[in-house]
Amino acid sequence: MNDKLSRYLEGAHRIAIAGHTRPDGDCVGSCLALYGYLKKNYPQLQVDVYLENVPEAYRVLEDADKVITDGGDGAAHDVFFALDSSDKERLAGAGRYFDTAARTVCIDHHISNRGYGDENVIHPKASSTCEVLATLMDLEHLDQKIAEALYVGIICDTGCFKHSNTGEQTMVITGKLMSLGVRFSKLTDEVFYQKTYTQNQLLGRCLLESFLMFSGRCIISVADRKVMDFYKAGSSDLEGVIDQMRVTKGVEVAVLLTEIGELYYKVSMRSNAFVDVAKIAGHFGGGGHIRAAGCSMSGTKYDVINNLTRLIEEQLKNND
Repeated sequence: MNDKLSRYLEGAHRIAIAGHTRPDGDCVGSCLALYGYLKKNYPQLQVDVYLENVPEAYRVLEDADKVITDGGDGAAHDVFFALDSSDKERLAGAGRYFDTAARTVCIDHHISNRGYGDENVIHPKASSTCEVLATLMDLEHLDQKIAEALYVGIICDTGCFKHSNTGEQTMVITGKLMSLGVRFSKLTDEVFYQKTYTQNQLLGRCLLESFLMFSGRCIISVADRKVMDFYKAGSSDLEGVIDQMRVTKGVEVAVLLTEIGELYYKVSMRSNAFVDVAKIAGHFGGGGHIRAAGCSMSGTKYDVINNLTRLIEEQLKNND
């Protein structure tokens, strides 16, 4: 095997793989890709993959049914791979396996990741954790199943190669994945574009109730508990809303607040050209990338909006 993962596996018997809470496409894709790769090329290993859940859109991937969502048996692991999680706290329930593992390996692409594993592979310039993971694998020892998991992670974090984080290496790796029979058209439609009726209704509601600030350079919308309950929706039903807000003509920053508890909001931010939303998210204990970041904030929605827009306005003014 000509890969860069074998050094982490020496003497290991039981492996844990986990990603961040509220898993997205890159999180699910990287976890399933590593699971499939280890099962194929290191069959002597026992491999457990832990996620909070697998959103319906990603169940098209093989091995999605292998994900442990109920916490598992509590046994210790020889190696724990933390994927696409910028800090240990975002591992949620799987964090207990991180604490008891003999060796921990963090693989990520978030610029806010300070390296909390015993071993860390963090490439902030990579499009996705799936891209980072692909550089550690022997691409000659992939199969269609592994390739499709990597492909899904890449298209989700690059917006189907539209975002500025798409690089030459991204396309080279994707080309290799396609040569392995990736059903790129089917996966792109089902994972990225296809929406349920509820998701379309929620998208329309969020766009209808959005508002502009700073001469149309910032757009904000709020999905409060009342709205989510009305549509019987979960947080995964909001995927794509922030990206549609971002492409509003004249907008530099898009902000979506999702109420996830009493006076507690998940904040998603996107920018187009110059505002560093990772810096803003970091101010409130969150993180992410320069053009895509998030955090969680307490207070009324008005408190949260006021605190966010103060920092957004500073960056907008600095660019005037």
